[in-house]
Amino acid sequence: MGDPKFPRRTYDTPSHPWQGERIKEEHELVKEFGLKNKRELWKAKSILRNYRKQSRDLQARIRTGEEQAKTETHNLLKACAAMGLLPMEGASLDDVLGLKTEALLNRRLQTMVFRKGLATSPNQARQMIFHGHIAVDGRKVTVPGYLMARGEEEKITYLGSSPFNNEMHPYRVDAPKVMEARARRLAREARREREEEQRGGGRGGRGGRGGGGRFPRRAERTVEKVKEVADVVVTKDLPEAPKEE
Repeated sequence: MGDPKFPRRTYDTPSHPWQGERIKEEHELVKEFGLKNKRELWKAKSILRNYRKQSRDLQARIRTGEEQAKTETHNLLKACAAMGLLPMEGASLDDVLGLKTEALLNRRLQTMVFRKGLATSPNQARQMIFHGHIAVDGRKVTVPGYLMARGEEEKITYLGSSPFNNEMHPYRVDAPKVMEARARRLAREARREREEEQRGGGRGGRGGRGGGGRFPRRAERTVEKVKEVADVVVTKDLPEAPKEE
């Protein structure tokens, strides 16, 4: 069991410390989702790695006709569906193998708070959660990496005692302007990266500044997400917080 003072590590580190393409990709994900460090990203990758390992093992056991493998397959798909990673019906083990790291990062409370428009950036969402301003189903949650179950997205609100419940709070008043400015800034960055990619597309390989083209596309996706949040802040009323008894 081990000494409780020295818990076992819950994630696996990369097999090689110096891989330029992987380091760039991890840096972009940490920045996009407002993670504290790469350890949080490695934890998400380790969770999905375990799911994919179970899927491969179950596929091999099903081919041998093992009955217990069918029960375990049902339980695995049910668990992934409960987390919102897969649809409730029609999923298969191949869908588990196709899960991406972004799918799990999107289920974090920090990401959900930002997507609902309760914060103007992932970093601000993390700060709000740490400071106890966010509640899930009326219960205060102070863990940014809390993985949301299916259906819990609609239960995210400000805590009843939080000053952010006041519609005249400076944040509530200035949030639409902040989100619009952030969307414009990210759009300029994405446009600048596309221009640099076009100018340097013929130079270097996949790891060059203009190679690959994945990171400009990721910047464009970030712009679209920010615009969606900005629309939520401007056009949709924030959910009412539960009243304290």
